Amino acid sequence: MNTLLRTLVCLCLGLGFNLITVETTCAAPIPTLIVDGQNNHDWKGTTPLLKRYLEETGLFTVEVATTPEKGDLSGFKPEFKKYKLVVSNYNGADWSKDTQLAFEEFVREGGGFVSVHAANNSFPSWLAYNQMIGVGGWGGRNEKSGPYVYWQEKAAKVVLDPAIGRGGSHGPQHPFLVTTRAPMHPIMSGLPDKWMHVKDELYDRLRGPAENLTVLATAFSDPEKKGTGHDEPMLMTIQFGKGRVFHTALGHAGGGQKEAQLCVGFIVTYQRGAEWAVTGKVTQKVPTDFPTAETVSLRKE
Repeated sequence: MNTLLRTLVCLCLGLGFNLITVETTCAAPIPTLIVDGQNNHDWKGTTPLLKRYLEETGLFTVEVATTPEKGDLSGFKPEFKKYKLVVSNYNGADWSKDTQLAFEEFVREGGGFVSVHAANNSFPSWLAYNQMIGVGGWGGRNEKSGPYVYWQEKAAKVVLDPAIGRGGSHGPQHPFLVTTRAPMHPIMSGLPDKWMHVKDELYDRLRGPAENLTVLATAFSDPEKKGTGHDEPMLMTIQFGKGRVFHTALGHAGGGQKEAQLCVGFIVTYQRGAEWAVTGKVTQKVPTDFPTAETVSLRKE
């Protein structure tokens, strides 16, 4: 809902018209910050998408903080406290200690946080960040970083596996089926039990502290695609202090390819995850073009 429509609806409500709207219709938009500037993926091409997806819900106003692409990051000091939500599209050099502590405080005291795809590769030695994202990959992560996390189908539960090995891998990009594991969670409520995601990197062997972590959805990492043979977490939530975190492993972009972030499944779960991270609930309806178990669904860039 755009600002003009929001104003008209609120005016009508004030005049006593009987309109059925979501609870957040007349609420002030949620101030949001997207962080980017370094990434082994196409952050320049995807940050505009991530910004647009939030703004088109009518629930968010979005600004962007971009680090230097290389060199000294000591001057990168976003005022996190100005916002209610931070989205990371960042995978690069460590932030300064002051910036790290400011971000920790922001989330711990109740700020919402969304980690998108390669953001879970970032900051392998920053303990609090790894607690926020639950699990991550690459950057030298190994058994000292925490257990592998995956879903065990027969037992219908999450497994925390302390096995020795690297953290983070994926096979060749391919479309894959996403399976809902927490259908009653606000982010997943109303979504199909299974839906096809477009060609993407299927992250596996993610590992980390895995504290206060809920696996919302998984995808099977097929050994024929150089995978683990496990149902790997694709969508997760984590509680960090008073803050809520939504972690999506979906959304690869690079080499001119952005399909993974044009998938309606990615878009909708990202939008709903962002709202939940701030409010603890989701008011957005599931769109009619959401993918099914048989077909992917893409929107135009």
